[in-house]
Amino acid sequence: MLRHVACGLVAGSLLVAFASAQAQSSHMPRKIGQCAVTTIKEIGDRFGDELPATEPKPATGTLVTFANGGLQVSYQWEGAVVRSRIGDKVRVCLIELPGDCPPGDTRGKVYKTTNEHTRESWTLSDSQHMCGGA
Repeated sequence: MLRHVACGLVAGSLLVAFASAQAQSSHMPRKIGQCAVTTIKEIGDRFGDELPATEPKPATGTLVTFANGGLQVSYQWEGAVVRSRIGDKVRVCLIELPGDCPPGDTRGKVYKTTNEHTRESWTLSDSQHMCGGA
């Protein structure tokens, strides 16, 4: 009996470890409804410069990059992003895919991101322009 319990615990631990590894995939989600857990790598304006603590000119926008290579960008100052910190753990979920895109133009995927530290969420695209745009 004890042996069966120990085997069950080991199997359960392996499943948890596997699920955790899947959730922390090195890729951004590719299908609507998929999520990935990663960390914030950089926060700045949409040009990559550091953001001030107070709201800057609207034209500077907001950019957040992730350790798994993903990013989100906005023409607006996004308070939930700015209140986040480098290294914060986030859950990024794909919620929208662009349609009718030219071949090879993959811009315009929309992700909802939730910061596990601040509990705030934001929904932004992976590009300043949708596919087929500027």
